[in-house]
Amino acid sequence: GMERRRAPAASRRYGQRRFWDARYRREGAEPREWLGGLSRFLPQLQPELRPGDRILVLGCGNSALSHDLHQLGYPDVTSIDFSPACIAAMRARYAHCPGLRWAVMDIRALAFPDAAFDVVLEKGTLDVLMVEETDPWHVSPRAAATMHRVLAEVSRVLRPGGCFISITFAQPHFRKPHYAQEAFGWSLRHVACGDGDGGAGAFHYFLYVMRKGQPLDPADLALGRRLHQPPPAPTPPPLPAPPDDNEDYLLAIQL
Repeated sequence: GMERRRAPAASRRYGQRRFWDARYRREGAEPREWLGGLSRFLPQLQPELRPGDRILVLGCGNSALSHDLHQLGYPDVTSIDFSPACIAAMRARYAHCPGLRWAVMDIRALAFPDAAFDVVLEKGTLDVLMVEETDPWHVSPRAAATMHRVLAEVSRVLRPGGCFISITFAQPHFRKPHYAQEAFGWSLRHVACGDGDGGAGAFHYFLYVMRKGQPLDPADLALGRRLHQPPPAPTPPPLPAPPDDNEDYLLAIQL
C-alpha cells in the first residue's frame, strides 16, 4: 500500500544530478563501493581483460575501481560520471596518475567516436536507471527506453570483438531481456558471484558479459523480444447486470 507508493519518491533523487553533486561535495573523494571492491569479482573479470585494452568505466562515482584497474596493469582507463563535483574530486584524488582520464558525461549520449573502446565496464550504474521501478516483472516503457538508449551507446563505442561487462544485483530473469537485444550486436552470458560459504548470509550479484560481434543465444533472443512488445490489451470488466427495475438503473447512472 503506502510503502510501495512512497518508495519511488525516495529513490527519484538518485537520478538527479543535484543529489549526487551535493553528496560528492559532502563526502569528497572518499572511496565508496556499492558492490564491494574489485577483489570480489576479479577472478571473473580478469579473463575478459588484456593489459592493452582501452577501458571505459560508466558512472564511476567515487569508486576506487578505475584506479584499482590501473594499478593491476590496465593503464588505459577512461571514467565518466554525470556529476561535475564527482569528476572534479576524482581528478584531484588521482592527479598523480596521468593514465587515468576523467570526463563529465551522460551515459545516454557518450561523446566518444564509434569503436573507441575494447571494454566498457559498469558496476551498479545501470541499476540507477531502474530505481523508480516498483515492479520488476513489468518495467515501465520509460525505463526500458532509457536502458535501451544507454546500451545502444555502449554498443556503438565498443570495437568489434570488444566486450561490455555489467556487475549488478539484478537477477538474470530481470536484466537479461534488456541486454539480449539483437540491435546491440553482441552475445550475452552471465556468472553469479558471491561471498562466503553460500550460507543464508551469502552476498550474491551477477557479472554479465556481452561480446560485440557474436550472436545471441536463441533463448536469450526470445527473452529480449518480449521486452518491447506492447502488453496485451486488458479485457474490459463485465458491465453490471441491470436490475429488474429499469427506472432505478437509469437513476443510478445519473448519480
